[in-house]
Amino acid sequence: MCYRSAVMDPSQFDFELPEALIARYPAAERDGSRLLAVDRKSGQLSHLRFSDLPSRLQPGDCLVLNDSKVLPARLYGKVNTAHVELLLVRQISETPNTWEALGRPGKKLKVGSTVFFDDGSTATVREKAAQRLVLHIEAPGDFVGWLDRFGNVPLPPYLHRAAERCDRERYQTVYATHPGSVAAPTAGLHFTAQLLETLRLHGIRTAQLTLHVGYGTFAPVAPDATSLHHERYSIPESTVRAIKETRTAGGRVVAVGTTTTRVLESYGITGETCGETDIFIRPGHPFKWTDGLITNFHLPQSSLLMLVASFLGWNQTLKAYKRAITSGYRFYSYGDAMLLL
Repeated sequence: MCYRSAVMDPSQFDFELPEALIARYPAAERDGSRLLAVDRKSGQLSHLRFSDLPSRLQPGDCLVLNDSKVLPARLYGKVNTAHVELLLVRQISETPNTWEALGRPGKKLKVGSTVFFDDGSTATVREKAAQRLVLHIEAPGDFVGWLDRFGNVPLPPYLHRAAERCDRERYQTVYATHPGSVAAPTAGLHFTAQLLETLRLHGIRTAQLTLHVGYGTFAPVAPDATSLHHERYSIPESTVRAIKETRTAGGRVVAVGTTTTRVLESYGITGETCGETDIFIRPGHPFKWTDGLITNFHLPQSSLLMLVASFLGWNQTLKAYKRAITSGYRFYSYGDAMLLL
């Protein structure tokens, strides 16, 4: 799916963030993170805990969750005696063992090179263009099971640390089901099983879809960009029904995360329930299926921040971000959240 609109200058979406506000680790409890609620009509800001979310929603509302599961896609191996690092970024076709990847040091990873892993499995470099590689991995048995045993959590580069044991659990939503992402849909990291049950008891519906988050989510936006990286998605018919029933009954469809928003808005444009999307949502976008948004605080000049600004308006977004900074909110993947209604 391809959606085009006017060119957007990323430098318009900039702000200063103190380094100390970048969350290096998750909050002690998932739903103990802070929640900045923004009323889109009045501009009023409210300081909450994420566990307060049910009090801000109404019976009949529907939360839409991205149930993609993060793959432990970072691999360490050797080419001859040299240590190399690989990051799987996109599965090629339907072949589970063939991947587009990033690798370093690049000079050790030439076409035809073989990477050896500790268990005796190998990866052969089939193609190379700049930093991008095409790898074919020879691993025993189920490939996803092999990754679970030998792969490492692909933490975002701005955390500047190696994955630790806690990240296996915390860089994954509690409802993750379908393996395929190389970055977490981070707005969902705040939910617990208990909070989801509390929402249900309050008459708030949940529905799920899948978008496999690619590494392109961290890529800088080119000044002349009119589309983004491609990401695979699917929407079950049960979710389509839930969304339509919610709207018909006067409820609100609340997207949990920018990834969910990309899927809802792609569906709104094309009517396609599965495929790939390269939609670039920024100011001027006419939202079709998103009435509310839960999202973390994003990097300056990022496509994710532009999406938030398109939903809330840049002036309100900047006001909310400035308030979050002065109030000590934690930013990025392991940081706090916003609720936009």
